[in-house]
Amino acid sequence: MSTKQHNTKQQLRALAAQRRGVLIPGAFNALSARVVADMGFEAIYVTGAGVTNMWLGLPDQGFMGLADIADHTARIRDAVELPLIVDADTGFGNALNTYHAVRVLERAGADCIQLEDQVSPKRCGHFSGKDVVEASEMVGKIRAACDARRDGDLLIMARTDAAAVHGFDAAVERAQQYAEAGADILFVEAVTSASEVRELPRRLAAPQLMNMVIGGKTPIVGADELGALGYGFVLYANAALQGALAGMQKVLATLRDTREVREDPALVAPFAERQRLVGKLEWDALEQRYQ
Repeated sequence: MSTKQHNTKQQLRALAAQRRGVLIPGAFNALSARVVADMGFEAIYVTGAGVTNMWLGLPDQGFMGLADIADHTARIRDAVELPLIVDADTGFGNALNTYHAVRVLERAGADCIQLEDQVSPKRCGHFSGKDVVEASEMVGKIRAACDARRDGDLLIMARTDAAAVHGFDAAVERAQQYAEAGADILFVEAVTSASEVRELPRRLAAPQLMNMVIGGKTPIVGADELGALGYGFVLYANAALQGALAGMQKVLATLRDTREVREDPALVAPFAERQRLVGKLEWDALEQRYQ
């Protein structure tokens, strides 16, 4: 394990403890992670939904496997030095599968591994038709995840989707059980009112993440307000993805309709900017070194 990875785990623990609403954008590949880092954000979320959408062209309904997210995590870890929160869905099976998943993702470079209590195959937290496992089953997975760690600074994030199934109070109760089982960070998914968003930090002592899904079920609340309420992290898992889709549609519509695309910075990133983001100058310097 490199010192860099160890430091990023400690950085993420410190960020969670500050409870200031740290904005965490999602990345779905190494280049999107480079863009997040280049824009000055403090941590990155390796999004399962984004990997499923962008890599497989499928909806977030349990199609992503452990090898898919581990591969993306390793590539992103090589591309950036920011802390990485990695979406491990339901742990890809039972408690033993979860133990294995944590080992694999820790080796791939995760600093925090997120697990959720949905029935497998899971669905996007903002889709209808979700169901959750018994709380006791998820407690077992969290205990397995904590035992699987080789680095004690690796964080475990526990997400509950119970609000949509059993109501807000049941979701809070589950989150508390998950904290008692060893989860470092709590994530109550898809609450549907501003009052519930305000209530969570009063009801749960552990650091929390609030998920802002653009077009989802949770009302959008500014990160400054969420930080003032005491949230550790504010997640925009697929803002970059949705922006990328809009950008692709815009430039391709121009190409289709006008039969050409010029280097208009309102339409495309300039060629030089593209090369800067992939480190062309650094690779050129390295090439010179070995001649």
